Amino acid sequence: MYRPFFLAACAALLLAPLAASASADPHSYAEPARVRVTHVDLDLRTDFDRRELNGNVTLTLDWKDKAAHDLVLDSRDLAIRRIVAVQADGKAGAALSFALAPADKELGSKLTVAAPKHPSKVRIYYATAPQASGLQWLAPAQTTDKRRPFMFSQSEAIHARSWVPLQDTPAVRFTYTARVAAPKDLRVVMSALNDAKHPLDGDFRFDQPHPIPSYLLAIAVGDIAVRETGPRSAVYAEPSVADKAAREFEDTEPMIAATEKLYGPYRWGRYDILVLPASFPFGGMENPNMTFATPTVLVGDKSLTALVAHELAHSWSGNLVTSAAWRHIWLNEGFTSYVENRIVEAVYGKAQADEEFLLAAHELQGEIGGMPENMQRLTPEPRDLGAEDALSDVAYTKGAWFLKTLEQRYGRDVFDAYLRGYFDHFAFRSIDTGQMLAYLKANLVDKHPGRMRWDEIEAWVYQPGIPKDAPLPASARFARIDAERADFLAGTLAADRLDAKSWNTQEWMYFLDGLPDAVALDKLKALDAAWHLTGTPNAEIGMRWYVHAIAGGDRVAWPAAAEHMTRIGRIYLTLPLYKAFAKTPEGLAFAVQVYAKAKPGYHPITQDAVERVFARARAGAGKE
Repeated sequence: MYRPFFLAACAALLLAPLAASASADPHSYAEPARVRVTHVDLDLRTDFDRRELNGNVTLTLDWKDKAAHDLVLDSRDLAIRRIVAVQADGKAGAALSFALAPADKELGSKLTVAAPKHPSKVRIYYATAPQASGLQWLAPAQTTDKRRPFMFSQSEAIHARSWVPLQDTPAVRFTYTARVAAPKDLRVVMSALNDAKHPLDGDFRFDQPHPIPSYLLAIAVGDIAVRETGPRSAVYAEPSVADKAAREFEDTEPMIAATEKLYGPYRWGRYDILVLPASFPFGGMENPNMTFATPTVLVGDKSLTALVAHELAHSWSGNLVTSAAWRHIWLNEGFTSYVENRIVEAVYGKAQADEEFLLAAHELQGEIGGMPENMQRLTPEPRDLGAEDALSDVAYTKGAWFLKTLEQRYGRDVFDAYLRGYFDHFAFRSIDTGQMLAYLKANLVDKHPGRMRWDEIEAWVYQPGIPKDAPLPASARFARIDAERADFLAGTLAADRLDAKSWNTQEWMYFLDGLPDAVALDKLKALDAAWHLTGTPNAEIGMRWYVHAIAGGDRVAWPAAAEHMTRIGRIYLTLPLYKAFAKTPEGLAFAVQVYAKAKPGYHPITQDAVERVFARARAGAGKE
């Protein structure tokens, strides 16, 4: 998942105490050591009027414990109608009794299926709820083209269980097939091989031949056009967005080729990108074969296509080699952020790659000291750790920083060879930090002694904070921006004399990130008059600018900030504005009005994040 320059966007979303679980993964009820799902076959119908998926799923089972009597699955808000054993001919057999436990706020409901005869397959007939946490149903007015409805999934971290009853843990990988019925003239896509030329006849079939974890199960249905961008890549988007997206992502094939040169063949066949409506709560989601992406990166100059580099990198780190539990998620995101930076360097040059890493590193440096000590670790202790909590910038940026340190100590050629071997060795497996470190010791540290002490490596992984000797690249352009920012703040350089005409998105982000929390109103107005930041179509720049404008008391920017908040549902680009408004009673009242209008277009995850901001603001006001 792509969330750069954003510390713990959802770290506070799921902090409820964890329910008891017999699984090694505390965020799943499943018991894969006793019986494991190896294949999933979906047969679903999309019902936009009822805002539900309904049909059945057939699970192929590997019974590992002969003494086991039950199949335990994860579910959330599912209406389970009946469960049957499946006969050898594929037809429904004997009914199986089942029990659906009371719902836990985070984990959902434990679904226990009595199966003492160990059927090789079971079929579950069910329907999703309109409020399914992993699905968003959009009315035509909430889409970009405003013509047809749209639905999409977001299964990470533990939301797959809200639309399929299964073993919802990254420790379990399965292949899948699917048949999905949808209204004619709408296209269905999934995290599987998609056919760009499939007729829009309402009957779609899919096959994912590689074993994937449940959080990579994905579906979308809508008025979706297709534009080819290479021999094995295409962009899918609403018709009015498709051409723009194809131009923005035309470097997809060079990115694939660059990554293959570094880390071995792309093993998934095709790499397609679906640009979702603006309500998508994240930057991108690395669903195999079909990355889901935010439209906020379509700025016309390819300056934000690191998103593609990140999600593509997941085809090696995360999708191919997967963390076995959420506390080990840095094995996905840290490795991916490192590989992303190498792709950007190969395609767009070292200067841009260094700027992007510096932005992320400076953001982490500024925030990590205020985090709970446990959350500063690459592998946090599991106590009070929600599934979403480990998906912070520690996993992304500290993880990548650790790998950059290894690259510096061992040399790029040696480290590249090691990393390629790592991906090959653990391909299509789910592993934990201990397994990663054992491979690191045997295949890098012991083979090249004297370059990095083992206690240094363990400190990176298990200790809080960032080691003092963590290497950072230098950026001449950032250094010049530092000097100009200082002169501007000191009053010796006018806003319109900033050498900003040639600044790219990253450089504007760096300039704005380096401003103090409170900038004098006259300086903000001068900056806006010179560079027209209010109303910018670039959401990365806009988010940073509006936060400063709100903090500085520039009420003129409030309507444009409200438009930004209403148009964009991506948490990283929206939540900071709500937080900025919530610091004053007047701002909080304004933000509540904006949210009332924006809420129907927000994903449930975004709604929850915003409402928590309001709750904290009101609680703080009540203490005064």
